[in-house]
Amino acid sequence: MGKDVIIACDFSSGQKTLEFLDRFGGKKPFVKIGMELYYAEGPSIVEKIKNRGHKIFLDLKLHDIPNTVKKAMAVLSGLDVDMTNLHAAGGSQMMRAAIEGLTRPDGTRPLLIAVTQLTSTDAATLKNELLIDTPMADTVLSYAKSAMASGLDGVVCSPLEAEGVHKNCGKNFLTVTPGVRFADGDIGDQKRVMTPAEAKKAGSDYIVVGRPITAAEDPVAAYERCVREFID
Repeated sequence: MGKDVIIACDFSSGQKTLEFLDRFGGKKPFVKIGMELYYAEGPSIVEKIKNRGHKIFLDLKLHDIPNTVKKAMAVLSGLDVDMTNLHAAGGSQMMRAAIEGLTRPDGTRPLLIAVTQLTSTDAATLKNELLIDTPMADTVLSYAKSAMASGLDGVVCSPLEAEGVHKNCGKNFLTVTPGVRFADGDIGDQKRVMTPAEAKKAGSDYIVVGRPITAAEDPVAAYERCVREFID
């Protein structure tokens, strides 16, 4: 799969989401369905967006005991999504169970990626609240190596760590990177950020962009700017 821009459709209702996507006309951007939208609308919103021709990253960040995650992934495998995720902090046994649950009887499954550290987490939070003394880059890399050894397809990390992940896990191990903001934009609650152009140089395979597109005066123009800076 080539590089792509994924729009984080973090809306509170299906109606708002579909009205937003209507603005793109014939364009069919890759979209992320996260907790807010999925919990509001359930599996039906996945079906509606998929039927419109969009690729979907279902971002629910599963993190539980292996058997629970396996059963949940088996349910999600029935949805026609292209990518889904879990927390690498759940451990290798959980990640292997997730793949087992996600794999359909015919052997196919969506891409499965692991969240390393949230882009809202900075070094101080890592040390003082999570009690992890290892530097951020080393922590992310350790989680990435564990995910790769467990058979996952890639990780969610900040663009700042994408280059190191590829260097240690190979170019085919995907890096999906939120924390992307335009140079002239507000970073909001994100702590570890880059511009689309910087993320491209760092080796991100996918960038996940929310408010810089969804809250823009002209979302289509903002999306096209992202594509120009990241892909073209």
